[in-house]
Amino acid sequence: MSNQQSNPSLVSKVAFVQGGSRGIGAAIVRRLAAEGATVAFTYVTSPDKAQALVSEVEAGGGRALAIQADSADAVALKQAISIAAETFGRLDILVNNAGVLALGPVEEFKLDDFDRTLAVNVRSVFVATQEAVRYMKEGGRVITIGSTNAERMPFAGGAAYAMSKSALVGLTKGLSRDLGARGITVNNVQPGPVDTDMNPDSGDFAETLKGLMALPRYGKVEEVASFVAYLAGPEAGYITGASLSIDGGFSA
Repeated sequence: MSNQQSNPSLVSKVAFVQGGSRGIGAAIVRRLAAEGATVAFTYVTSPDKAQALVSEVEAGGGRALAIQADSADAVALKQAISIAAETFGRLDILVNNAGVLALGPVEEFKLDDFDRTLAVNVRSVFVATQEAVRYMKEGGRVITIGSTNAERMPFAGGAAYAMSKSALVGLTKGLSRDLGARGITVNNVQPGPVDTDMNPDSGDFAETLKGLMALPRYGKVEEVASFVAYLAGPEAGYITGASLSIDGGFSA
C-alpha cells in the first residue's frame, strides 16, 4: 500500500530531519514523505534500522536518504545538511529532533552529561538552523522538537533537561525575528509523554506521568508527526516564533 496521500501538501519540497531513525523522528520522516517531501535524516548508530526506514519510504513511492552524523558534532551535522541540499538540489524544511535525556540528583549530576545535554538539545539546533537556512528560500520552515518539560518539571532530577528545553523557547523566538524578513518560519513543538522505545507507555513511571495529565494516556508518535507536517505545510505560513504544546494537558 502506498504511503502517498491523495493530496500531498509537500510535493517538490526537501526536508532534513536530524535524529530521524527511530521514535518520533522516524514517524516524522514517514509523515513528511507521505505528504510528498523528499526526506534526508541523520542517525548515530544502527545503520540497518536507518536503511530499513529508507526502504520503507521508497516502497511507498517516496525518496529518502540516511546520513550518519552525531548531532553533538557540529562539523558532521553541517556536512550532513550540505550533502542533503546538494544531493536533492534544495532544502525547504528543517526538523530538529535530536535529543538526549540525562536525569539525576543535582549533587551527583555529571558535568559531562550537562555538557552533552547542551550540545545535543540546544547547540545542535542552532548549528543545524545556521547551516540549513543558507539553502532555504521564502517559505522555508524550521521546526524544533522541544518538550513540555520546558513549561513544567514535576519530578526531581530533570533540571538540566528542563533547562535545555526551556532554552529552545527563547531560541525559537529570536530565530523567528532573524529569519522572518526572509519568509522563513521558526517554531518549537513541545510534546508531552509519547509512547516510544525510550519512554514506553507502561510501567510505574508511565502510570505516574498519566496521573499528571488532563488526558490520562501517552501520545502517539504519529500525533506529533502530524503536527510537524502541518507546521511544515502551506497552511501554517503565519505561525512563527511559537512554542506549541502537544502534551495531553501535562502542562495545563
